[in-house]
Amino acid sequence: MTKKIIHPNDSDLFRQAIGDVRAVKSDKVELKQGKVKPYPKPKASDLNESWLGMPELDLDAVSHEETLSFAVSGVQNTVLTKLRKGFFGIQAELDLHGLHIEGAKQEFLQFLNNSVFSGFRCVHIIHGKGYRSSENQPILKNQINRWLRQHKDVLAFCSAPPKQGGAGAVYVLLRITKKYQEKFE
Repeated sequence: MTKKIIHPNDSDLFRQAIGDVRAVKSDKVELKQGKVKPYPKPKASDLNESWLGMPELDLDAVSHEETLSFAVSGVQNTVLTKLRKGFFGIQAELDLHGLHIEGAKQEFLQFLNNSVFSGFRCVHIIHGKGYRSSENQPILKNQINRWLRQHKDVLAFCSAPPKQGGAGAVYVLLRITKKYQEKFE
């Protein structure tokens, strides 16, 4: 590599621009050791407190390719349309493929509670279409349909677009907790 020749005028201009400089004596960075600011631990919540307290819903079973859609009373149809189109943006995702009902229920409850605590507005749950179910009915899909309708923090849900799982996944719109409400107002 050849050495670049710098004109004296350019060198003087550079020195004027940067001003006085001093040599660095040490190349080590000193970290200030201060107290770390504590933050409260999230209180352990009973996952069973998440249910609305309504009796077990008697819903018709849905088939493999049937789409799901639900909104609590008071939620406008336009909100459900926006949810279906992906307007809210997915902030978290849960995949329940291959889990048995009890394991899936625990994962589902833990996921929704963590999402609400984190202030997430919209989440994506993949439940599968249930083609390999023993009873030739999508067991997990039907359970998700019931559980979402009974969860106190769910405002609406609908089947995802084909690229995001179609009839084998749902978008869920969650209630905003008081802690995060001012962010959305």
